[in-house]
Amino acid sequence: MTDLQAMNLANQCAQAMLKRDAASQAMGMHLLAAAPGCAHVSMSVRADMIQGHGTCHGGYLFALADSAFALACNSYNDATVGLGCSIDYVAPAHLGDTLSAECREQSRAGRTGNYDVRITNQLGQLIALFHGKSYKVRGTVLAQETPNE
Repeated sequence: MTDLQAMNLANQCAQAMLKRDAASQAMGMHLLAAAPGCAHVSMSVRADMIQGHGTCHGGYLFALADSAFALACNSYNDATVGLGCSIDYVAPAHLGDTLSAECREQSRAGRTGNYDVRITNQLGQLIALFHGKSYKVRGTVLAQETPNE
């Protein structure tokens, strides 16, 4: 597979995954870029995402990172799920902030992979660091064409 074919496949997989992801859509997430083992997703902090201390609820930060992780680890058209994830909250996100989650593959071998996500705000300030471990299951992300299609 050429680099261009791999980039196109990653983009098709990311778009297909996000199209089926009602949760990420409901949170207002947008795909900014996809490449093999990588994904870049954004989300604006809305009033309904603010917790009792007046900052963005950590669950929304986790969800943003988890969505970028899902798009990155499924970028090879192998159905892949999260095996485990952790997050470190570095700084608060505030109402109106535009958050960006960039996921990069660190390793991938056999059925597992390791991915790191950096969440930053519109000023480039680090908000959170996320690590996810993936597990490849049966199937593909994109529907397989049959000879009659």
